[in-house]
Amino acid sequence: MKLSLFAAALSLVASASAEVYFKEQFNDDGWTDRWTVASDWKSKSELGEWEHTAGDWHGGADDKGIKTSQDARFYGLSAPLSKAFNSSEKKDLVIQYSVKHEQKLDCGGAYIKLLPGGDKFEATKFGGDSPYGVMFGPDICGSSNKRTHVILHSDKKDDNLLIKKNVGCEDNQLSHLYTLVLRPDNTFEVFVDNKSVRAGKLEDEFDFLAEKEIKDPDQSKPEDWVDEKEIVDPEDKKPEGYDDQPMELPDPDAAKPDDWDDEDDGEWEPPMVDNPDFQGPWSPKMIPNPEYKGSWVHPMIANPEYEYDENMYNVCKDGCSHVGFELWQVKSGSIFDDIIITDSLEEAQAFAEETFFKKKDSEKDMFDAVQKKVREEEEASRADEDMGDMDMGDMDDMDMMGDEF
Repeated sequence: MKLSLFAAALSLVASASAEVYFKEQFNDDGWTDRWTVASDWKSKSELGEWEHTAGDWHGGADDKGIKTSQDARFYGLSAPLSKAFNSSEKKDLVIQYSVKHEQKLDCGGAYIKLLPGGDKFEATKFGGDSPYGVMFGPDICGSSNKRTHVILHSDKKDDNLLIKKNVGCEDNQLSHLYTLVLRPDNTFEVFVDNKSVRAGKLEDEFDFLAEKEIKDPDQSKPEDWVDEKEIVDPEDKKPEGYDDQPMELPDPDAAKPDDWDDEDDGEWEPPMVDNPDFQGPWSPKMIPNPEYKGSWVHPMIANPEYEYDENMYNVCKDGCSHVGFELWQVKSGSIFDDIIITDSLEEAQAFAEETFFKKKDSEKDMFDAVQKKVREEEEASRADEDMGDMDMGDMDDMDMMGDEF
């Protein structure tokens, strides 16, 4: 009851001024009319099929999402916004959705894209080379590459800029909620399950701007600058006879075997052993360099090309009109759900309370029950195998007893 009241309160506050550009829960069969498969992007054999399902564990059988269903396939899908989002209106941009990796994703993307194009957007051709304003969401490949992509389009650079610091992601088999907020004051924030995991200024976290300082092109390290910390000790000389010691010596304790025949076996040679007096290649002792001046530091000057850009947030300068998934998954089974694009974080949070958080606990309970059943079945299977091995052993014992009699 407390959750419902909280969600209702959030919804009332948010709805008063928020604008929702897109919302999708996939709970009806009509989702296929709202979304278009990128059938002209890849060949039919390369494109995976989307399955409409709640999954193997869920908060309710009727609460469905769309699932990648074939391994080693590309997945392309897009849908139009109810109204284009235009960054020039100087509103917050909030993108939020949930994803559940029931397959325990080992290599594949699960990110969403906000796309420009308007009436000229070709949904069947949407793919990896299609321009986008925002790419956001988890990407996993192996144990070391697990991150939440935040990639923003720079109109000034005409390039897509990846966040410089790593933003982690969840990699278990439960649903998780990913939220990105991009603000017209050139700040951003990333939430996972409604917890802030990264926030900052665009100029600090992305390469929107040129460096404030550059190395002075008129300065260079002086020719007489000494930056070697140590030098060879001129007093240190290699001892006489140092190189006369071999690395190995014949084993003095070895003796020719009594049955060794020089005619048949060849001339006997004792095995070699390490020479305890061999010290390896000689190298002179190093001493502090009295002329050492330290590492030379190139003087910096203000970069004449540096200019602050008030419009870094402007990822949808001419309007973003579509949302889409463009993915590659080695192991399929990711389920996407509860998408919202709005100009209000409060609106997105209210929607999350009505959807993601409403089913979160029951999904976890069902997952735990499924995993418990799997463990019990595996233990029972192992027990049956052990009994089978014991029975075979008993039969062998009986055969041996029969042989004795």
